[in-house]
Amino acid sequence: MTTSNPKTRAPRNAVLETLAAAFPVFRDGLPLAIGIHKAIRARQPEIDAAQLRAAMKMHTASTRYLKALSQGQVRFDLDGNAAGEVTAEQRQQATDGLRERFRKGAERRKAEQVEAERQEKLAKLAEKFNAR
Repeated sequence: MTTSNPKTRAPRNAVLETLAAAFPVFRDGLPLAIGIHKAIRARQPEIDAAQLRAAMKMHTASTRYLKALSQGQVRFDLDGNAAGEVTAEQRQQATDGLRERFRKGAERRKAEQVEAERQEKLAKLAEKFNAR
């Protein structure tokens, strides 16, 4: 039996899963064309606008997408055709966002480690005094 690690698995989103199944640009994590949500609404009108906004926000905020954007030169439409460029400013924003995300993650892991060490010391102290 295999279990997934909740820290490494992104939350599931039915709309994102639908988009990934229908459009390779989502499945492959490519930089998306500006205004691609309009093309999605035209092709898949059954998708609720609020749910699409939430899915797009989740997708474009993902580490995978930010990495692709920070290294990309070209944006893509739903069919995988070039549809604009990723500007230097957009690449820099994605890079800065990734750096901040990784910095916060490192800080959180360090704080967790410090707290674990503190708890271990407290447990040893309690053990020492309970032995008396």
